[in-house]
Amino acid sequence: MSNKPDALFHRRRERVRFRVRLAAKGRPRLSVFRSSRHIYVQIIDDRDGRTLAAASTLDGAIKPNVKTGADVGAATAVGKLIAERAKAAGVSQVVFDRGAYMFHGRVKALADAAREGGLEF
Repeated sequence: MSNKPDALFHRRRERVRFRVRLAAKGRPRLSVFRSSRHIYVQIIDDRDGRTLAAASTLDGAIKPNVKTGADVGAATAVGKLIAERAKAAGVSQVVFDRGAYMFHGRVKALADAAREGGLEF
């Protein structure tokens, strides 16, 4: 494998996901995807291979209330929304999958808001 930045990103993501799956012990995975314009989050049941809940800055509940989808405020709103949707789906404990992203900024704001909303991880 070459040392292109994209290849390093994918290696780091797979390494994190491997560790997350080891630590999951049957809990669903809270997966984060961060683009330059938006942030997306899903709660995934890896045993059944299905999405239990999802939220993003493109949701109708969030989009009118945020100026841009690429800041900490938007990530906080998405974190609160995913916590509400997880409770509605009957999920209270998850394992956090940050992907290949560093745990700071938008990713940290989303995680903190989800914890405040009642998710345990």
